[in-house]
Amino acid sequence: MMAKKRISSIDILRGLVMMIMLVDHVRERFFLHEQVLDPMDVSETSSGLFFTRMAAHLCAPIFVFLTGLSAWLYANPIGKPARSASQFLLKRGLFLVLLEVTVINFSWFGRYETLYLQVIWAIGLSMISLALLCKLPRWCIGLLGLAIVFGHNALSFVSFTPNESGYALWTILHDRGYLVSEGWLQVKISYPVLPWIGVILLGFFAGPLFGSGFSAMLRKQWLIALGTACLLLLILLRGFNIYGETLPWQEYDSAVVTAMSFFNFTKYPPSLDFLLLTLGIGFFTLHWFENRPAKWMDVLKNYGAAPMFFYILHLYVLLIAYQACVGVFGTNKGAYFGVDSLWQVWAIALALIGILYLPTKKFAAYKHNSKAKWIKYF
Repeated sequence: MMAKKRISSIDILRGLVMMIMLVDHVRERFFLHEQVLDPMDVSETSSGLFFTRMAAHLCAPIFVFLTGLSAWLYANPIGKPARSASQFLLKRGLFLVLLEVTVINFSWFGRYETLYLQVIWAIGLSMISLALLCKLPRWCIGLLGLAIVFGHNALSFVSFTPNESGYALWTILHDRGYLVSEGWLQVKISYPVLPWIGVILLGFFAGPLFGSGFSAMLRKQWLIALGTACLLLLILLRGFNIYGETLPWQEYDSAVVTAMSFFNFTKYPPSLDFLLLTLGIGFFTLHWFENRPAKWMDVLKNYGAAPMFFYILHLYVLLIAYQACVGVFGTNKGAYFGVDSLWQVWAIALALIGILYLPTKKFAAYKHNSKAKWIKYF
């Protein structure tokens, strides 16, 4: 029963970030006429749009951290002998990269013009990296993860021009840009992968918190301590503009705009401040979800139990819905079809949560009961 509760809290949190992700993807489909930059321009972005986009910042860090945590649980199943996770991580990482360049890329535009290597690519490469590193001593994995997460911002001064030999590798690792900028198919790295490797390593390092050696009370104490440490360090580093974010915050006449400036973090690649905020919230949320049975949490749990299935399903539902709207109503927002208000974005997302729940729940049950090896990759 204890193991079930521990795994349930992970699935519930994973399901929550999938729901937040859905809101952001609806925004990218039906509110793209209101563009947001990275970091966002607080003087041009409405507070509602800013905080809607900011909520989506939680998704990738928490999901990648939980991926590392789940990899440790796979390698150390409760009540069973330990096993190597390398082969599973390597195969699944390669599978995710394949999905990114085929099924997922097509879902964004319904055609191939530019190959965008985004979050699934980053998770795939992070899993491949963890596959190569997971046999190191656990303290070494944790130290390496901390070094990457805390140190990558110090590498911002490093840059390469497209004609230099280190450009391709550095674009993949740290600087967002085009690997191929000409020809019939362009390739753009949207998610530089180095910080995400650090996050997945830290997730793997934290795995024993959910192992049999930790009681629920001790684990919850650790989660509170980790969340508090992340947020206090964020307040210190960000408050004095010391380190961890390339764009310093400023004080404005409006308290809301000042808060927007303070929380305006870089996502591509994720800055240290970005990760301190999102992972800090993630630790508190993991603590809160444990031992709190509620019916609505079952919805999140089912979504979190089949994340890849839901990810692909919702992208194609959005693609078909958008193309249908363009076919019927045309492009009413310049080059795009879009809704007029942000509340409509949230309303569409809530409707899709209801519509997509049953197929996701059925697939999650099928995945749980199936003995087929391929199904575990979803």
